Amino acid sequence: MATLYSTHCRSFPSSSSTSFPPSNRFPAATVSLKPHPHLVQHLSVHTQQHDATVTPVESNHSGKRLRPEVLPVISLKESEVEVDFEKDESEVTVSITVVGASGDLAKKKIFPALFALYYEGFLPKHFTVCGYARSKMTDAELRTMVSKTLTCRIDQRENCNEKMEQFLKRCFYHSGQYDSQENFAALDKKLKEHEGGRASNRLFYLSIPPNIFVDAVKCASLSASSGNGGWTRVIVEKPFGRDSESSAALTKSLKQYLTEDQIFRIDHYLGKELVENLSVLRFSNLIFEPLWSRQYIRNVQLIFSEDFGTEGRGGYFDNYGIIRDIMQNHLLQILALFAMETPVSLDAEDIRNEKVKVLRSMRPIKLEDVVLGQYKNHTRGGVAYPAYVDDKTVPKGSLTPTFAAAALFIDNARWDGVPFLMKAGKALHSKRAEIRVQFRRVPGNLYNRNFGADLDRATNELVIRVQPDEAIYLKINNKVPGLGMKLDRSHLNLHYAARYSKEIPDAYERLLLDAIEGERRLFIRSDELDAAWSLFTPVLNEIEDKKITPEYYPYGSRGPVCAHYLAARYNVRWGDLGLDVEQ
Repeated sequence: MATLYSTHCRSFPSSSSTSFPPSNRFPAATVSLKPHPHLVQHLSVHTQQHDATVTPVESNHSGKRLRPEVLPVISLKESEVEVDFEKDESEVTVSITVVGASGDLAKKKIFPALFALYYEGFLPKHFTVCGYARSKMTDAELRTMVSKTLTCRIDQRENCNEKMEQFLKRCFYHSGQYDSQENFAALDKKLKEHEGGRASNRLFYLSIPPNIFVDAVKCASLSASSGNGGWTRVIVEKPFGRDSESSAALTKSLKQYLTEDQIFRIDHYLGKELVENLSVLRFSNLIFEPLWSRQYIRNVQLIFSEDFGTEGRGGYFDNYGIIRDIMQNHLLQILALFAMETPVSLDAEDIRNEKVKVLRSMRPIKLEDVVLGQYKNHTRGGVAYPAYVDDKTVPKGSLTPTFAAAALFIDNARWDGVPFLMKAGKALHSKRAEIRVQFRRVPGNLYNRNFGADLDRATNELVIRVQPDEAIYLKINNKVPGLGMKLDRSHLNLHYAARYSKEIPDAYERLLLDAIEGERRLFIRSDELDAAWSLFTPVLNEIEDKKITPEYYPYGSRGPVCAHYLAARYNVRWGDLGLDVEQ
């Protein structure tokens, strides 16, 4: 099989050019600093140029999940710090500024997520949502735009329309350029009006293209930071660069104006309910933890597929490709969570430390362990589906892959020799994101003859379906009732929709709440980002330097044939090839 793969599927250079309980409690203490240079350095504060007010960068004024271990530590040398413990929750407010408020992400995800948090009582008593973009718009026009995407999907504990009206009254708009300190200073003035003299915490969500991240961060930091003892945090959407060099440059630029603790790099897949459940499944169930190693696991598959193409977004996608868009972040983050050692605690830094160890233990990816594909046009059921290059926003003759499969290895004691197979693609036969854990075969299995030649049918498999229709199920062998000895493979199935009546929150709800509360567990640290890019950058450079031509696969198919040869090299069969009974 290895020979077959290397003969028929090797890539060649192109010859052509190429839930927490609701609470409104916010911390009472605020910290005001005298601008002593050593104290400023010790507490990582930054100076606002427009009013020269010195504020602490992070005082961890989180809300419902504030833990003692994340409270600020003040040493004896910091006796100049004046702490006011008299302020109560009525004197604290959170201002959430959505930078790029007129874009699709803001309209479809961020504003609806903020409304859901408000509806369920997770936002503080005093908060303001401000949209900021270059478009000219009034407050009323913003509210009309936002109202079209808000839904009453949550259990009707109270009148949703009334809550929606109350939420929209908290929404305001300010027009300005992303690189104008003057415009951000005007935003600061407007925010102060709505804050009403309360101690303010400010969160900026950058829903803008990455090429203007630094300009917006600079202006927000220098002209619109919290200036009266609160915190200032910035959520940065992916992509975080295109490779190690550009990612490092972006981080360096951001850190001219922010500290690491102020930067929240968001990967919305880490907020998915089933990804959140990974550590619970493993570390709180005795039946799984002993099996989580090379001794019992034969391979692990991380599968992401979409049943649609670029849909007019090809201009953006073509600059990144499927590896950068999905594999280097979403799937690699899930892999790190899956494979990490038991952290010392559930503290954010302890978890992120273990994830970094996994990434640094991974073997460099070889080009021969990567398969690239690009969807072509296809007619099915009388409907014509376009090719990737038919998208008018995609350059003609583009070699950007819309599909990729790769074999990765973790060279440590727990996972040595276990292949972790990833695949991600657009315009495939189904929409899914799942983790499949295939266990080793039972040694000397007495019932092998009952399964015939297909021994994979006798192999246990744990499936964690992240989306859609969330579920966790374990495939086991059992006897079919009757006088004969006929075996069957059945599922022990936890189907979330059937088990839980409560609707699963959107990933953005969880991550926005975490950012407001200062919980960094699901956000990516800079050294974690560096390790991830170090793993993928060399093979990405090789693919682009050699102008590797992707294998073309029909729109709506199961992807390139060579992905199956790649799996076969490591004695693996993709787990999503057949239709599972529970689907």
